[in-house]
Amino acid sequence: MNKDKSSTTRNQILHMLKVKGSMTVGDMAEELGITEMAVRRHLNTLERDNLIQARLLRQAMGRPTNVYSLSEEADKIFPKNYHDLSLELLNDIQELQGSEMVEALFNRRTQRLQNTYMDIVSSNSDLDRKLKLLAQLQNEKGYMVEVKKDEETGKYFFVESNCPISNVAKEYTYACNCEKTLFKKVLNAEVEQEECMATGGDNCVYIIEEKRSEE
Repeated sequence: MNKDKSSTTRNQILHMLKVKGSMTVGDMAEELGITEMAVRRHLNTLERDNLIQARLLRQAMGRPTNVYSLSEEADKIFPKNYHDLSLELLNDIQELQGSEMVEALFNRRTQRLQNTYMDIVSSNSDLDRKLKLLAQLQNEKGYMVEVKKDEETGKYFFVESNCPISNVAKEYTYACNCEKTLFKKVLNAEVEQEECMATGGDNCVYIIEEKRSEE
């Protein structure tokens, strides 16, 4: 119960700093109706979690005092509407300039990711190593990847349990085609998509195997 109360107080501090901006311990104590010691205890936890930052404010009279504000990390915990905004912008671009322009934008994004990924995923690595690096890169973007291998066939299953751009992909399935193209280029391998969240699948599943030699 105390833990819940403490968590609520910390949330109140974060909300207060978001709305009012930088504040001193005294300001927060007065606003919350608790002691300065109690405020400092919560601030220590928030500072440990990298959610707030302090700077020393020198005053005309008296000793300098710490002023607290939200860190960049804390900004991530407040609601955002980026996905809806992205979808609205893509819809506007399609209406104003046609679907070709939307496809061109997806192609530019694919090329940009390809350049970035290929700087990390060495072409000299074997497929197993490449897949591990690719999974790491995708996980940094929130895709929650698991790589499985079928030892009998030598095929890999690249399973993404989360799709950060799912609302865009549902509207523009071209985004999924671009991801498959990206994987083919970066891995220099055969890639087929077996399941897709944008079309109702539980996960995005790609079947990947060594590139077939040209006959």
